[in-house]
Amino acid sequence: MRAIYPGSFDPLHNGHLDVIERAAKVFDEVLVAVFVNATKRAVFNADERVRLVRESTRHIPNVRVEEGKGLLVDFAREKGVGVIIRGLRAVLDFDYEFQFALMNKKMAPDVETIFMLTNESHGYLSSTLIKELASYHADVSALVPAPVNQALVRYYQGK
Repeated sequence: MRAIYPGSFDPLHNGHLDVIERAAKVFDEVLVAVFVNATKRAVFNADERVRLVRESTRHIPNVRVEEGKGLLVDFAREKGVGVIIRGLRAVLDFDYEFQFALMNKKMAPDVETIFMLTNESHGYLSSTLIKELASYHADVSALVPAPVNQALVRYYQGK
């Protein structure tokens, strides 16, 4: 069975990676779909994010990474994927994700959404927090995969 793990991943952090690694143990293939979120101000463009996620998941043989386009359920169907994985850190995430899961179910009854709790050691992580810390040149190397850390250091050195 194939699953899709969508997100903007700007940047990918260890909480995301935790969900990807565990999902890869459950599903035959996990497609990590990097979507552009027009409501968020991105540090990295879509191509950079796809590259960073690929480099960070290279050690997981059944993970594929590509840019997502359009509506998630349409993209999932186009790719022949029947399961959407969403990571949860806390109750607030559930409220937000539950709305999307219900809308996706309405639009695509054949596509299931599965929620995976992130490891409690990553429950406080968010891409927004990591970008803020990195913008002050704080060491975020323990929070993100090495390729992402290197890209953040390069990006914020120029600022």
